[in-house]
Amino acid sequence: MKLTTLASGSKGNSSFIQTEQIKVLIDAGLSCKKIEDALLDINILPNDINAIFITHEHGDHIKGAGILSRKYNIPIYATRGTWEGMSNTIGKISVENKNIVYQNENIYLEDLCIRAFSIPHDTKEPVAYSLISRGTKVCVATDIGHITRSVLENLKDCSALVLESNHDEYMLKASSYPDHIKKRILGKYGHISNDICGKVLCCIMNNSLRNVFLAHISQETNLPDLAYSTVYDVLKNFEINPDKDIKLHIAKPYGVSELIEIK
Repeated sequence: MKLTTLASGSKGNSSFIQTEQIKVLIDAGLSCKKIEDALLDINILPNDINAIFITHEHGDHIKGAGILSRKYNIPIYATRGTWEGMSNTIGKISVENKNIVYQNENIYLEDLCIRAFSIPHDTKEPVAYSLISRGTKVCVATDIGHITRSVLENLKDCSALVLESNHDEYMLKASSYPDHIKKRILGKYGHISNDICGKVLCCIMNNSLRNVFLAHISQETNLPDLAYSTVYDVLKNFEINPDKDIKLHIAKPYGVSELIEIK
């Protein structure tokens, strides 16, 4: 399997996963043109994308989905609640390309098994995704208000992970954001912090987990180096060596991150 992020942040989110037989996007929150350009940067033709899986209906996750689907005849998969929330935004999607995702049920596309699982976020029916091919598991999990037992269970046994490291709590509290925005981000249906991200990794660490993209890093209430150092220190405190046991990648807010191969 191969994994990267095409962009990750409040301005747009999209992750790319490739197996021997399938190429999919998790979210398409950039313009169609930017997604096309990002794919070409990694030598992928947009019309080679086999499916788009949507996590939830916020604009930074769906902006280009409708246009991509219509232009390249790409199926879109989302929960019923997400379809209800985004239908007026993404435009008309052909019946054959509109697919309902049911939580905790497997979807099989050639050599790839995709499974949606519930996450707490302030949308109608948000999910994260695990993707398994030939025994290798990758998860994409952002926009998580708090960590539930179900989230932890679904993140276990990953070989690679895109995980939210949204904000530094002190930067957020000192920011110029209005109080209601601060409460939303810090609340049970907002986003998780650098510190919580690190603790989640400690909870799910296994012999296979070698690569983690720190994702959805806020440009207003976080810094890439701060996200990295905070997660690094949490891992060290739990006697996990980030220089040896696991590699931390920064998911770029704009542009393609490192394309990694997972074996």
